[in-house]
Amino acid sequence: MKLVMAIIKPFKLDDVREALSSLGIAGMTVSEVKGFGRQKGQTEIYRGAEYSTNMVPKIKVEVVCDDDLAPRVVEGIQAAANSGAIGDGKIFVLEVGQAVRIRTGETGETAL
Repeated sequence: MKLVMAIIKPFKLDDVREALSSLGIAGMTVSEVKGFGRQKGQTEIYRGAEYSTNMVPKIKVEVVCDDDLAPRVVEGIQAAANSGAIGDGKIFVLEVGQAVRIRTGETGETAL
């Protein structure tokens, strides 16, 4: 099993969700996060005063899937989240040692 973790721009979430649904992904975890990379932060205006913030709002999408499905999940997220601009995000793929469905006690891939 693989954990596919993607950091994307917030306005791309619906596109990513639709891409994952079309691949048969039944669930995902979404978190609002902040961070910076090459984008270096942003300038905002609050009550008429301009200020800079080092942290840019992003969305973190996490999906656990079969090893065979992981490359297609990565391709789907990349295609859906790509705007061609700096700050589109990153995708990380990690190995998952074990999964357990709390309600039934199922383990491994049947717990997905």
